[in-house]
Amino acid sequence: MRGFSPVFDVPVSGLAAWSARLGWFAFAVALMSIIIVRTGFLDMGPALATFGAALIFAALAILLALASFVVIWRQGMKGLGRAIGGMLLGILLLAYPAYLSYRATKLPAINDITTDAANPPRFGELTRLRPRGTSDYPGARVAALQQKTYPDIEPLQYDAPAALAYKIALQIVTKRGWNIIETQPPVPARAGDIEAVARTLIMGFRDDVVVRVSPVGAGSRIDVRSASRYGTHDFGANAKRVASLLSDIDEAMDDAMNAPARPEPKEPAERPSRKRPTPKKTERPRTPASRQRPEG
Repeated sequence: MRGFSPVFDVPVSGLAAWSARLGWFAFAVALMSIIIVRTGFLDMGPALATFGAALIFAALAILLALASFVVIWRQGMKGLGRAIGGMLLGILLLAYPAYLSYRATKLPAINDITTDAANPPRFGELTRLRPRGTSDYPGARVAALQQKTYPDIEPLQYDAPAALAYKIALQIVTKRGWNIIETQPPVPARAGDIEAVARTLIMGFRDDVVVRVSPVGAGSRIDVRSASRYGTHDFGANAKRVASLLSDIDEAMDDAMNAPARPEPKEPAERPSRKRPTPKKTERPRTPASRQRPEG
């Protein structure tokens, strides 16, 4: 037969197909673990184990994609798009953990940061939310590591009264959208506290924050403490949070202290009361009691 040419159906690489499947499966498992952590549906252990499984599937998707590239090149099989998709999903899931691993090699393994290591702000209501045995400050070893790695984290001191400093600090914490657990304004004989819960950006891990505002004579001092609930390494998250919070409070306090004082409204001067003149009485002509008739 003229014009007949055999058409061969090129098979799809099984490695490429499985790479795409594992990539999407890893993405679904990672998303499920994030939802578990954010909602608190399960304990932290199972949630982290689920996320770890997602990373294993992501790594397998990348390995299968690389193997499928060789098969597709040598045997001319289909499935290049699936292999690329599986590899990109795997890289996407592994990129952030790889970045954290890199930071872990550069930063010390601490998870509690404070501006006052000698007398750190204490957790009050937050103690019942934290795992047992994690509310106390770790001690001198962590303080030394913090001082070496983050020497710029220091308390804020102002000539302004503690009531103003507390008001500004509470405004900044509220603006950040943290879950405020307890507030206790300062009084002359006692410092004020703000206890709140902050969340990490991606996984939504809960970190606990305490802001302490202490009266110092006629001025005030602000101390901050931020500590993770789980793990021994925060990858610099608490130090970054404390430094950012102190910067925002300092800027707001500077604006409040340098704002021009509003002039007090002047009371309107009393107008002299006008005395209306007493109206003169118009004398009416007297009417005789009886008219005399002429005689005659």
